[in-house]
Amino acid sequence: MSVDWTPERIEILTQLWNEGIATSEIGRRLDVTKNAVVGKVHRLGLPKRQSPIQRKPAKKKKAPEPEVITLDKLRPGMCAWPIGDPGTPGFHFCGGKATEGKPYCEPHCEQAYVRNVKEDKSAKKAAEG
Repeated sequence: MSVDWTPERIEILTQLWNEGIATSEIGRRLDVTKNAVVGKVHRLGLPKRQSPIQRKPAKKKKAPEPEVITLDKLRPGMCAWPIGDPGTPGFHFCGGKATEGKPYCEPHCEQAYVRNVKEDKSAKKAAEG
């Protein structure tokens, strides 16, 4: 099925397009298919319009809530770093994987243990000497 796009029909199409009329309605008024309208609009290089289809915003997935590790749930191999005030209901422990031979996970070990700079210097001198 061929559509005769006369200058008058193109003018009507352009006018309706610029008014924001839906492609299906333009097709109905010009007695052509919606796809014929879309194709001609594209070939004429008319400005693009927003899609009339309203998309639902993507649902954000909630991160799983971490399990609150209370004293009764604390097990060997779990980080025993205290979080919060022991006198409050929200008090709990980190519960992450403890560093071998230590009661805390790696990040909490870095907070808990301070390197002795004097011992490091004497060990370095002994190795050099």
